[in-house]
Amino acid sequence: MPTDLEPRAGGTRSLRRTVAASVIGTIAEYYDFFIYGTASALVFNKVFFPEVDPLVGTLAAFSTYAVGFFARPLGGLVWGHVGDRLGRKKTLVYTLLLTGLGTFVVGLMPTYEQIGLWAAIILVLVRLLQGFGVGGEQGGALLLTAEAAPPDKRGFYASFVQMGSPAAYLIPTVLFAVLEAQLPEEAFLSWGWRIPFLLSAVVVIIGLYIRMRVPESETFEAVKEQEPQRAPVKVLLSDHRREVFGGMLAKFVEAAVFPLYTVFLVSYAKAHDVDTGIVLDAVIIAIVAELILLPFWGKLTDRIGRRTTFIGAAVLNLVLVVPAFLAVESGNVVLITLLMIAGLAFGHAGTYAPQASYFPELFPSSARYSGVSVVWQFGAMIASGPFTVVASALLVLAGGGFTWVAVYVAALIVLSLIGLRFLPETAPNRRGGTEYADWPRTEQN
Repeated sequence: MPTDLEPRAGGTRSLRRTVAASVIGTIAEYYDFFIYGTASALVFNKVFFPEVDPLVGTLAAFSTYAVGFFARPLGGLVWGHVGDRLGRKKTLVYTLLLTGLGTFVVGLMPTYEQIGLWAAIILVLVRLLQGFGVGGEQGGALLLTAEAAPPDKRGFYASFVQMGSPAAYLIPTVLFAVLEAQLPEEAFLSWGWRIPFLLSAVVVIIGLYIRMRVPESETFEAVKEQEPQRAPVKVLLSDHRREVFGGMLAKFVEAAVFPLYTVFLVSYAKAHDVDTGIVLDAVIIAIVAELILLPFWGKLTDRIGRRTTFIGAAVLNLVLVVPAFLAVESGNVVLITLLMIAGLAFGHAGTYAPQASYFPELFPSSARYSGVSVVWQFGAMIASGPFTVVASALLVLAGGGFTWVAVYVAALIVLSLIGLRFLPETAPNRRGGTEYADWPRTEQN
């Protein structure tokens, strides 16, 4: 009789195909979402908000970036329900098409000089549509992999899906860096910035091709054959309130530090007359390091536990907040690079990798897509959504000083530690081979 920790029959090739499809699809979808972050810091204040003070223009541009996060929870609720009822694979195809269309449209948009305020209004509407689509992405991509992986290696395999988000940030960042360096400012602001947005069509086509070839989750198929159950959201609110609210708080630390390092510190450098190219280069190096280390963090969660790894990395993030600002102020290339690597490859990755297996393991199969989506998207909305706007406003109020921004980031991290305090350990290896929540066993072909 096989134990819960034994890999399911066959399936190694199928598992690898599922991992690849989840990673590539997530890259495609988050490329569409994160491209706004870099564009907000470098372009949108000049193209869509040119009639206001540069610092206020940056704040307005970051507001359009934040809007997408506020649409994500609604997308999480809707697509989570669809994913639990119709399947992980179908839902992921719909969300990829929706976000890809939104990004491509931005590449064709008229500017403020051409249609005035309507340009900013259209940008916000497109961003809302895109956020709604992304709201259902991560939960489905994680579940396709986590539900296909053997329990004792779930953390390792699921962590590969987390490569999608940093890789998706890296691609447009590199494109913008090359375009800004190679084109005259007038050409870059006229048409050069549009190239990364228009290229999203290629990224989406590749993502759709790969995603259409992946099999549906067998765990979902097993649940579908059972008697109809209560609506997933009702299951969550009646039976899993601790996991839902604790998971939302746990999400805060990762959701806050990523925009801190990859978006806000670029603007902070500009405000302190530090070459933004130095910071962008450091971010690129740190993201590459994070991509390499994410599977390490995932494997670590299988060995010492999801919660233990999560807490340790959250504490590291807390320690690094002030040094990150001081490093940027110094303008020292080596110091900035080292702090970016510490913050992203160790601090962020150490909280991001565990989520891939931890959040799915908190919820039963029949409401898992909804559970992961609600935790992920509401947590991101609260911590990431307003982050660049609030941090920019605090920076303005403090006359350019970072103290209140650092307090803001630290408070979000402390809330995550409180949330983790009330959540259980879910790694089967740390629970004597048993699952925390219902997880039907299936045989893979």
